[in-house]
Amino acid sequence: MRQRSVRLTDAQWTAIEPHLPLESPSSRGGRPRVTHRDAVEGILWVLKTGGRWRDLPAEYPSGSTCWRRLRAWDAAGTWLRLWRALLGQLDARGRLQWEQTFTDG
Repeated sequence: MRQRSVRLTDAQWTAIEPHLPLESPSSRGGRPRVTHRDAVEGILWVLKTGGRWRDLPAEYPSGSTCWRRLRAWDAAGTWLRLWRALLGQLDARGRLQWEQTFTDG
């Protein structure tokens, strides 16, 4: 297997994981679900490269799996909560320069 070009560090994953929904096994049995970390790395690959979901390299979960997870988390407000939490952490450490921000409607 090739090395993934997008890989979260353990520190990055530690910051993200608490904001994602709990992983639960399928009640129908079958193949185990793709881990949230693998799905996030697949989503980040698409965002980083601008590639299509169907072009996700084989070392990531399938594009349809990553896309469905992205869509479900968006509908549940997960991404917005994660974004706010990470901005809050940066702000608390004085890492944001609010005077250099703008609002786009």
